Order: sequence, then structure tokens, then C-alpha cells
Amino acid sequence: MTDSTIPRAAHPKGLAFLAATELAERFSYYGMTGLLALYLVKQLLLPDHAGQVLGLAQLRGLFELRGPISNQAFASLIFGWYSGLVYFTPILGGLLADRWLGARRTVILGALLMSAGHLAMSFDTTFLVALVMLILGSGCLKGNIAAQVGALYPAEAESLRARGFTLYATGINIGAVLGPLGAGSVAAIYGWHAGFALAAAVMLVAFCIYLAGQRHFVDVEPKRVDHVALPPLTAHERRRTWALIGLIALTIPANIAYPMIWNIGIVWIDQHVDLLSPFGAVPASWFNSVEAFSSIAIATPLVALWAWQARRGREPGSIAKMGIGSVIIGASALLFALGCATAGADGRVSVLWALAGFFGMGVAFMWFWPILLALISQAAPERFTSTLMGGAYLSLFVGSTLMGWVGGFYDQMSNAGFWILDAAIAFGGALLIFLVRKPLQHLLDPASDLL
Repeated sequence: MTDSTIPRAAHPKGLAFLAATELAERFSYYGMTGLLALYLVKQLLLPDHAGQVLGLAQLRGLFELRGPISNQAFASLIFGWYSGLVYFTPILGGLLADRWLGARRTVILGALLMSAGHLAMSFDTTFLVALVMLILGSGCLKGNIAAQVGALYPAEAESLRARGFTLYATGINIGAVLGPLGAGSVAAIYGWHAGFALAAAVMLVAFCIYLAGQRHFVDVEPKRVDHVALPPLTAHERRRTWALIGLIALTIPANIAYPMIWNIGIVWIDQHVDLLSPFGAVPASWFNSVEAFSSIAIATPLVALWAWQARRGREPGSIAKMGIGSVIIGASALLFALGCATAGADGRVSVLWALAGFFGMGVAFMWFWPILLALISQAAPERFTSTLMGGAYLSLFVGSTLMGWVGGFYDQMSNAGFWILDAAIAFGGALLIFLVRKPLQHLLDPASDLL
């Protein structure tokens, strides 16, 4: 299939296969992630199970070099490092595709690794092996499928490509909503390993969908080019590059506080939130779907709000939006703290506080993360756009690993105190962003290049 055969007003058939592949892959990923923290705390790290896990004692010894830690802290560190490395390895997967295998073969390798990893999660013994395979598999698959989406469209079809990526992202969000619901329901009825097995089965479906769509894809082949010396960056380009690096670093506090809901948030809900309904107890893992759903639900109203503000000359700048997003993260964490402070006589928190906090986190995400990526694509020197895009995900890597460390204090503090700490991290990040907003905005403004 060549670019010339793609109708101008129609999306290529390959988009449906790639979007469906990513929908199923995200179902399995978020379904497994919704169970992971609870599984660690409620089963795997208990004495009857921990001794069966290959390498777990050695990993615990590594984490305890500075002294003993609780099972809760150990679980949080595992979750944090797993989440962080999932965002780090796409850089390696991109290099593997660009230099040696090409996008198609790298995606197939990633899908096989993730299928095997989810299947290995179905057994206590191979838990750490499963995490390694999932980390490596996600690295091979995550960025390279997106690269294949872009390759489906001719260079001049900018608007159609943008709409194609929107449809592709919609598939991701749908998978993120359905995964915790599906895996959480199966785990609640049949046990943890059954929930992980469902994630494995859906990942195999993703693999089959990808193979079925092969003839509709345009592969991104390895690049074999001679190294050519490029002219040095201008002074303005260097300033913009350093400004963007600084801005990426400023998102680390938000990327500590926000993903805490997937780690400690789920454990807190399971332990302290009233989950009874007329149909029985609701699985705590379902709440990850609330955050994903809110990101979908808020997208259109948020774009409409910004358009309305722009017409009146009152739309916040990109950096200000990121600061607002960090404030919303902090406010959402405070909702959890308020819920703890207003718990009933039985110590149970109303489910409404948990729902409101998770919904708020999803709203906050739309205020800061897509804005950061858009700002990088607009302001980065052309030759460093891809590098800085990859650098943005390093903020997620650093933030997630630090999130695991901060989560280790959960069982040493009151519940309200812990969520106030989480809120303070987000508010601190927001304060830093607002303090440096004007000088950063000046450095990133294209007009500053003319001064």
C-alpha cells in the first residue's frame, strides 16, 4: 500500500487495526496495573507466598540496604520502579526499531514479550520475571505503534493525520477504562491470577489483531544513514532547549503526586472507603477506570473552554495551564484527605470522596501533560524535537520511581496526613511553575529570537 492510494477524506484501513491493537494492549496493561498494588499487599508479599517468588528476597535485600522496610513500603517501591521503567524503555525500543529491526518486527517482539509477561503474572513464582518481560515488551511496542500510525498518511495530509491520531488515542482511552473493570471483576470473582490471566488473553488478542492487519501497514524501516555534521545550535535555540529541559523537570512533582492514585490510592480505597453497593462490594481496582473516563469526558468541554477564553483574550498560556493542572492534582489529593477527616464511626470514608478525587486527577492530567507535549513540538529546535519528546517521558520515569519511594511512608502516617503530603508535592510543583512562568515563556516565545 502506498501513500498515493490513500483517499484524501478517508482514513487508511491500517488505522483501525493499530487502534484496535492498542485498545486491547491498554486493556491488558491497565487491567493488570489496577490489580498490582493490591495483589502485592494482600497476597504476594505475605509469608506463605513471598518465599515462592524467584528473586524476591534478593530484591528486598537491595531495597533494605539502609534498613528494614514494611511490606507496604516494599510493594510501593516495586510498583514505582515498574511504572517508571515502563516509561523509560520506549527510548530503547525506539532505538531498536530505528537501528536494527524496524517498527513492525519490534512491535511483534513487544507484543510477544507482553503476552508472555501477563501470562507469567498468573503464577507467584514468575512474578518478577513477568514484570521484566512487561517492561521490555511495553518499551518495544509503545512508541513504535504510534510511529506506524504516522507512517500511514502522506506528508501533506496534516489534518487527516491529526484526526487519525485522535482516533488512535481514543482507542487507548477506551482500553484504559475497560481494563480495570474487566480484570478487576474477574479477580474479585475468581482470584488474582484469573484477573492476570484475562490480561494475558486480551494481550494475545492484541497480538492477533496486529498480525491480521500487517498488509495494511507501512513499516518504518531501520535508518541507515551516514553521520553528517550539523551546524551548531544558535544562541536562541540553545536557550529554548534549556528552557524546555527546565520545564520538563518542573513536571516531576506532578508526576509524583498524580500516579499515586494507581499505587497507594487503590490500596487506601480497598482499606478505608465504603465500597458496599446494592449489588455487593465494588472492587477497588475499578477506580482506575474513573480517572481514565474523566480524561475522556473532560476533553471536549476543556477545548471549548479554552476556545471561549481565547476569543476574549483570556486563555491561559501553555505554562500557566500546566501550573493549573498541578493545582488541580493537589486539590484532588486534598479531597482524599477531607474524606479521611470526615470518616464515619466505623472509620469508613464515603465513596463520593474517592470518586471526586479520582475524577479530578483525570481532569488535571488533561491540563498539564498534553500541553507539555504540544509545547515541546512547537518550541523545540527542529533537530531536537524527537529527543526532547523522549525527554518528556523521562519526567514520568523519575516521577514514578519517586512516587514509589514517597508511597513507602503511607503506613507510617495517618491517612489524611499522607494525602496532605501528596497534595503538598503537587502544590509545590505548581508554585515553582508559576514562579518561573514569565521568564520561561519569554525564552520559548518565537518573537524572542528576533531580539
